[in-house]
Amino acid sequence: MFRHLLVPTDGSLLAKDAVARAVQLAQAAGARITFFHVQDSPAIHPEVSLFGEGMVLDPLINDHFAQAHAAHAEQLLNQARLQAEAAGVPCDTLTTINPTIYEAILAAASDRGCDLIVMASHGRRGLAALLLGSETQRVLTHAAIPVLVIPARAPDAAPAAVSAPKSGVAVSP
Repeated sequence: MFRHLLVPTDGSLLAKDAVARAVQLAQAAGARITFFHVQDSPAIHPEVSLFGEGMVLDPLINDHFAQAHAAHAEQLLNQARLQAEAAGVPCDTLTTINPTIYEAILAAASDRGCDLIVMASHGRRGLAALLLGSETQRVLTHAAIPVLVIPARAPDAAPAAVSAPKSGVAVSP
């Protein structure tokens, strides 16, 4: 059975749903949770940069972005922590700065000794998936531990109860 869940969140509605379901699963399984948020680097991503320039026009811009990202991360993680605490689920929070989100997620899972990653999928298809990519897909492709993907659902669908799996395979409706 799973004992330590890593739950990455970006604050989207889909990620908030994944947080809620992870809390239910952890409560049913007697597991603990590490909520995790990857702060984007304020510099331009190396794969997008034309000349490796980054954001060097004004050094204070990086500081302002870093402070804003840190405050946002603290807010997201605090909301998740309060939800887990209300359900009696032990948890901690972690944030890092990394332009490669999936690598940060995998490193956090390894460093914290997690045995399951629970994350949302935005369900992008076609050109959007090709251009924007999918952090969930990258995590699935590279993870050495199981990954429970919480899919997007219809806006009018009620949250389904999550119970601890008996087979060791986690499935979310």
